[in-house]
Amino acid sequence: MNISENIPHETSLVPSPGMTGAATFRMFVRVAYHETDGQRRVHHANYLNYFEQSRVEMLRAVGLCYRDFEDAGLMLVVTEMHVRYRSAATFDDLLRIQTTITDVRGTRIMHRYVIDRDDQRIVDAESVIACISAEGKVSRLPKDWIQRFRGVARDAEPS
Repeated sequence: MNISENIPHETSLVPSPGMTGAATFRMFVRVAYHETDGQRRVHHANYLNYFEQSRVEMLRAVGLCYRDFEDAGLMLVVTEMHVRYRSAATFDDLLRIQTTITDVRGTRIMHRYVIDRDDQRIVDAESVIACISAEGKVSRLPKDWIQRFRGVARDAEPS
């Protein structure tokens, strides 16, 4: 059997229950052997990679391309990351990563993350991502990005 056959390939952007004006992006990853430690558990630093992968795919889901963003001379950098490890994911687990934009301001995007396996929470986290120029100076997010994220949040409002 091809191991990728049972990985849900679709991603989705859905309203966030109980969070007015928020949309949650969902995607799946299968834990690779090289992401684990000697006990076959995901090394704690690899969750940061999952968060980043989810942020980039979330941009793609709303019609934005991070590569184009960098080509325009801007970058997104992590300024804060708060992670709570609740359980261990292990080699070959199928994990669901849920990423929610909780706030967008002139220079920053705030995210909330939940990683679970079969509805068992493994990790949750919050981050603050800042926009900087190629020279490393704080820069405003492009207006179309702010409008797109606010539009996604508005479209995600529960009816």
